[in-house]
Amino acid sequence: MTHMKAHLRDESHTNALGVSLARALLPGLSIHLHGDLGAGKTALTRALLHAAGHAGTVKSPTYTLSEPYRVTLDGQPVDVIHYDLYRMGSPEEFLDTGFREDFDGHNICIVEWPEKAEGVLPPPDLRVTLSVAGDGRDVELQAFSALGLSCLQRLHFPQIL
Repeated sequence: MTHMKAHLRDESHTNALGVSLARALLPGLSIHLHGDLGAGKTALTRALLHAAGHAGTVKSPTYTLSEPYRVTLDGQPVDVIHYDLYRMGSPEEFLDTGFREDFDGHNICIVEWPEKAEGVLPPPDLRVTLSVAGDGRDVELQAFSALGLSCLQRLHFPQIL
């Protein structure tokens, strides 16, 4: 299955999806998060990082553009780098920061507002689109590579439609 949809009734369902995604993570995975302001991109990432073992604060990298976290997956340390490109003025800024080097096949890169670096950002393995739907959120997950497909196949989330 290369495509999944679910309705997240409330924040607890968003957190549950983050936990499920954390269990399905694979080194080298690139995840692009799409959605309007307030759609839950950072909340999902926070839940994912905590479930993956990060015990500290997870803040939105709106001003720093990126925040690295070290977690352990299957007994191996892995860097998860959370990007928020909302404040980028052009795709060239992404290149100027040197962030492209982080997409090295080992790090897990989670990118909010990937459209801000369109054309220079490496393609996603997994695209997650969140949209406000009443009091909750609708989420769509799409795999765009063998790694993304493996992640979706490992994902166990009961609310998947």
